Amino acid sequence: MKSLDLTGLKCPLPALMTKRALRREPSGTILEVIADDPLAYIDIPHMCRREGFEVIETQRNGDGVRLLVRRN
Repeated sequence: MKSLDLTGLKCPLPALMTKRALRREPSGTILEVIADDPLAYIDIPHMCRREGFEVIETQRNGDGVRLLVRRN
C-alpha cells in the first residue's frame, strides 16, 4: 500500500493530488491518503465517486482524516 501525506494543503489540492496519484497507479492499487484540510473528508470521496475510484475506509482523527482509496 502506498501512502500520500497531504498535510498542510488546502482545498482543492488534496482531492486533485489524490486523483493524480491514483491515475498513475495500476488498477487495484490501494492508496492511503492523510490530510488535515477540513473539506478533504468530503472532497476526496466526492472526487472518487466522480472518477470511479473506491473509498475503502475513512477515519477522522482530530483535525485530520485518513482515507484508503482503491483504483478500480
